[in-house]
Amino acid sequence: MRGTHFFKHLSCISSWRISPQPGRLIHEIFPSPLYQRRPSSLFRTFSTASSSPPTHSWTCPYFSVRISCPKDKAVVLAEALLCFGASSSSMDEQGSDEGNDKICIDSIFYDRQDVDVCISHAADSIGLKELPSYEVRMGEQYDWIKNTQESFCPVEVTKGLWIVPEWGNPPDAHATNIILNPGYAFGTGEHPTTKLCLLLLHGLIEGGELFLDYGTGSGILAIAALKFGAALAVGTDIDPQAIAAATHNAALNEISPNKMHLTLVPPDGGIHEGVEEQSSNSMGVKTDSESFDIVVANILLNPLLDLADEIVSYAKPGAVVAVSGIISDQVPYVMERYSPLLESISVTEIDDWACLSGRKRRGLTVS
Repeated sequence: MRGTHFFKHLSCISSWRISPQPGRLIHEIFPSPLYQRRPSSLFRTFSTASSSPPTHSWTCPYFSVRISCPKDKAVVLAEALLCFGASSSSMDEQGSDEGNDKICIDSIFYDRQDVDVCISHAADSIGLKELPSYEVRMGEQYDWIKNTQESFCPVEVTKGLWIVPEWGNPPDAHATNIILNPGYAFGTGEHPTTKLCLLLLHGLIEGGELFLDYGTGSGILAIAALKFGAALAVGTDIDPQAIAAATHNAALNEISPNKMHLTLVPPDGGIHEGVEEQSSNSMGVKTDSESFDIVVANILLNPLLDLADEIVSYAKPGAVVAVSGIISDQVPYVMERYSPLLESISVTEIDDWACLSGRKRRGLTVS
C-alpha cells in the first residue's frame, strides 16, 4: 500500500442492503473520515451545545463512478473504495455474464479530485497489478441523500434499545431511543459491528464510567454509552463534518456539553493535547494515556493491528478495550496482536463480523 494506512470509523463498518433492483447489492455509507496512521494530536474540542445540523450542502453535485474490475476482487475493492473516500458502492451481480470475468462497481463521490486518488489507492491496497478502467459522470446529490434517508428505518438492537432516525418516530417511547441523523458521518446502527459494540456497552456499563470512542463518526457509540449510564464520553475524529454530525446528534439526544466531548484530530500529527486544556470539562478528563474505563475502536483490520499500542494506551489498567470492524476470518490476526496487551479476551460474532474485547493487562507499558 502506498504511504500510510488509512481507516474509517464505522461507528460501524458500512452495510450491504438489497436494492429494489433484483441482483443488485448496495454497500453504502455517508462520507466517512479517513484516518491516517498514528492520529496522536488533538487540536480542537467541540462541545455539544449547538443543535445545528451539519452545514454541508445537501444539494451540491456528486460524482457517479462506474468501475470495471475482476469478479474475484469485486467485494474487497468495493470495501477498499469506501475506506479511501467513496460514499457508497454497489455491484450489479445479475448483470454480469457467466463467461465474463469482469463485474461493474458503481460508487458515489463528492469531490472529483478524490476519484482518481481513491481508485488508485484502493486498487493498490488489494494488490491489483493494473488500475481498473472506470468512467465518471456528474449527478444531483439530493435524490441520493433522500433515498438513503428513506432506507434508514428504526433499528431494534436488542429489547428496549432502538436507533431511530431524526425524521422518524420511536416505535417504543419507553425504550432507550438513540435519535440519529448520520449527516455526512458514518454510523446508523444497522451494521453487525455497530450492533456488536452497542450490545457490549449495553451489558458492560454499570454507571459512572469514562468512555473513549476511538473514531466517532456519527457519535452513536458515545451517545449510547452515556444513555447506558457512563459519566462522560469522548469521541475522536479527523473529519469536521463527522464532528458536526456527532454534535448535532448529541443535541438531538439532549446530551449536555459537560457529558460528551468531541475532539478533532489533525491528519498530520503533532503534539498530543488533552481535553482538559481546551474545554470547561469540570471532571478534568484528558484524552491521554490510561484515562478511560472503556475504549472502543470500531474501524478496520490494518489500523487495528498498526495502532494497537495506541488504542490500548488510553485505557486504565484493567479497563475494557474492544476492537471491531473485522470479519470472523480476521480474528486470529487481531487475537495474536492484542493478546500481549489484553487478558480475558472474548469474541462475539454476528453474520460473519466480529468484536474482540478484553481487559488491559496490569503493569503493561505501551506508547
